[in-house]
Amino acid sequence: MSLGKEKAKQYLEANEEAIKNIEEIIQKEQIECEFKRKDAYVFTQKQDEIPKIKKEVEVVQSLGLPAEFVENTELPLKILGAIKFPNQAQFNPCKYTQGLIEAMPNVQIYENTKVIDLKTEENGYEIITENENKINAKYVVIATHYPIINIPGYYFLKMYQSLSYVIGAETSKQELDGMYINSEEPTISLRTTSLEDGKNLLIVAGMDHKTGEKKDLSEEYEKLIKIAKQIDPDCKIKYKWCTEDCIPLDKIPYIGEFSNLMPNVYVGTGYKKWGMTSSNIAANIIVDKIMGKESPYQEVFTSTRLKPIKNYEEMGNMIKEVVKSLIIEKLKIPKKELENIKKGEAKVIEINNKKVGVYKDEKENLYAVKPVCSHLGCELSWNNLEKTWDCPCHGSRFTFEGKSIYDPSIQDLDIIELE
Repeated sequence: MSLGKEKAKQYLEANEEAIKNIEEIIQKEQIECEFKRKDAYVFTQKQDEIPKIKKEVEVVQSLGLPAEFVENTELPLKILGAIKFPNQAQFNPCKYTQGLIEAMPNVQIYENTKVIDLKTEENGYEIITENENKINAKYVVIATHYPIINIPGYYFLKMYQSLSYVIGAETSKQELDGMYINSEEPTISLRTTSLEDGKNLLIVAGMDHKTGEKKDLSEEYEKLIKIAKQIDPDCKIKYKWCTEDCIPLDKIPYIGEFSNLMPNVYVGTGYKKWGMTSSNIAANIIVDKIMGKESPYQEVFTSTRLKPIKNYEEMGNMIKEVVKSLIIEKLKIPKKELENIKKGEAKVIEINNKKVGVYKDEKENLYAVKPVCSHLGCELSWNNLEKTWDCPCHGSRFTFEGKSIYDPSIQDLDIIELE
């Protein structure tokens, strides 16, 4: 409600409208993506969270949308209360995306064509790829998860990234009728989907943290597995993966004009872990703008805003990390300095005020990089679970070999030769 009751209502209505729009597309195009209407729950296992949940119920009801406080759910977990949002939706996003592609036979989609720059031309824009191909366009939509263009726009001052972990467990238990997420930290999300062999897949996600945070992450999957075993002791862990999300400092996605200085360039980003509905909202707002129309929801998501920033603590921490993390020098070091690194581990070694990040694999092969993000020069942290170098400033991520795998970085890390 920090934006006021009217905008809060528009935000909720935009997301409800997005669910309806997605369902209409699925029905019209006959996309098989396991779309199901399900109730969504935000639950708690802590007594001091109950007043907050009850207050949220009152707020949502005051905005004209259905919500209710419940004390019992189908989860085989002890909960103290939950807010129930009826008639939400669940579907397979990969199958949905493939269905959208098949529904657009005249649209050309080019994969493996990384964009590294955008230049202003007399009649529009020139888009440059890493293979030095050039594409001319009057309209450009930057939908790169985290915008790869720093200036203008300055999205690196308005967002950070959060890393979450997910497991998929095969279970013979009945499919859950609802979708669940807890209100306290660490965040845990629970849902199920049916498999072709008649069994179900239990999906447990959470343990989110700011990307690049210096902490031991080695047990994050085990924590999720423990929760899955509470629901079904006989479940079989089939999948493990992690995912990264852009989080705006004021928690509202950025959708619309990329910058007042770049007409006809649009952006959709900062979906804060709600990408299915937010991406649909973004698509409709941006299409309306290109067609010269006005969306009733565009003001809520105005992408050129900088104020008000409500979370000053996060803003301050981000700037401090940018400043204190800057390092600029390359380094070559003797191998004798690396003998204390264990197999499967990495360290940032400092010699004569110079730094190098070194990873040793299980065969004792060494991989050395300059541990400085290629985006804006922040010092990287080692993720000991995913075996990646992660940026604490804006969330770029790199393999232990130095390959860029997550935006906003578009360049690999400098490789350091070991003598």
